[in-house]
Amino acid sequence: MRPLEDVRIIAVEQYGAGPFGSVHLADLGAEVIKIEDPRTGGDVGRYVPPYQEDEDSLFFETFNRNKRSLSLDLSTPAGREVFEELVKVSDAVYSNLRGDVPKKIRITYDDLKHLNPRIVCCSLTGFGMTGPRQKEPGYDYILQGLAGWMDLTGEPDGPPTKSGLSLVDYSGGLVAAISLLAGLHAARRDGVGMDCDVSLYDTAITMLTYPATWHLNKGYTPTRTRHSAHPSLVPFQAFQAKDGWFVVGCAKEKFWKRLAEVIGHPEWAEPGSPYATFAGRQQHREELLAKLEEIFKQRTVNEWLAQLYPASIPCGPINDVATALKEEHTQARGLIVETEHPRFGTIRQLASPVRVGNEPPTYRRAPQRNEDFDYVLRDVIGMDDQRIAELKQQGAFGPVDGAAEG
Repeated sequence: MRPLEDVRIIAVEQYGAGPFGSVHLADLGAEVIKIEDPRTGGDVGRYVPPYQEDEDSLFFETFNRNKRSLSLDLSTPAGREVFEELVKVSDAVYSNLRGDVPKKIRITYDDLKHLNPRIVCCSLTGFGMTGPRQKEPGYDYILQGLAGWMDLTGEPDGPPTKSGLSLVDYSGGLVAAISLLAGLHAARRDGVGMDCDVSLYDTAITMLTYPATWHLNKGYTPTRTRHSAHPSLVPFQAFQAKDGWFVVGCAKEKFWKRLAEVIGHPEWAEPGSPYATFAGRQQHREELLAKLEEIFKQRTVNEWLAQLYPASIPCGPINDVATALKEEHTQARGLIVETEHPRFGTIRQLASPVRVGNEPPTYRRAPQRNEDFDYVLRDVIGMDDQRIAELKQQGAFGPVDGAAEG
């Protein structure tokens, strides 16, 4: 069995952060049943351009492989009935909604424990389910600004800069997945479920890590550094070569000694040199970095890497995305996988980095909206044709004017 094959998760999720967390659980074998609102066309991720047609998008495929889909209107009594039947036979309810919504639509532990005392209710929200910003929508870009990330990113004389990736969303999704797994472990041990109140804001703030510790204890003020330099380790930054950019990092004194040899200045690492120690290099960073920059401009990136790699000095090229995906190591680690899609044909995308055991995960395309109607209603819940027909007429799966889904 795959690691999470005995876990069933009801996912009231949409867009990026929530689905990014649950896709790794699905890759590990969990049965993730997406609840999609038929009134709005389901997960908004289905409609993200540019590679989108009707309800199919490559964005949606990225975050929803290995999952199942059920169109369900939770605002109707009939839809709520179906949802509650699912809760009875599931392990967790996972959502990423605004902080006040889980209580409003009654998907917290207190709302569901009478149906299943072991249910784990994991809510990933923008700002959490408490606090003055509870009701505010949380988006990655806004949170990167609010949590201080943008102030730390970019060149010192440039504007505050967002990361090229939605790292708050993705980190928040992973934190939510960890929280859900911890909750499941405790529920199976103790027989009692719980709420997991996870937020993108909490994630972004806590990822300030040691600069925050330095500030809280010593009044340190983090600032942007030239060429993405590490705030304390010198050298550890991007350098410009004759034909491009690469990174060199001396996180240990032994690396600095090796680098000094490679660049033709072994004396810079000898006792008595102002650059011989971490503290010395930090104190004289401006003059040292100016010297290093002039040296590195004399050769190409590949010429420098050909000397640095054999010397076991931490370094690497600054690739564009296309080059990163073609890297030999990317291929060797099996990080590109394929799924088959009725509209897009063979889709190539990235594997989950989560590795558990020796059995490689299998990958199935993301579900069409409501694709798993029969499976969920008949096999999971055990409803018969008559009851399903009655629920359709009551609007559980969409409008009752003859256009109900399923």
